[in-house]
Amino acid sequence: MADAQSLIEKIQALPPERIAEVEDFVEFVALREQERALTRAAAAASEPVLAAIWDNEDDAIYDAL
Repeated sequence: MADAQSLIEKIQALPPERIAEVEDFVEFVALREQERALTRAAAAASEPVLAAIWDNEDDAIYDAL
């Protein structure tokens, strides 16, 4: 992982207050990724239930719209 090592070296070269900023940003990105993963999981979990509602003969006429 040469890219990770290069990033580590760049971070280590920063002054302490900038390292704190980088850490905050990394935590922000990680949290955002967790939220997106949770959203994807919730959508995947609800898909079978919603398919029964969306895919029915009574509403088939709307599929052509």
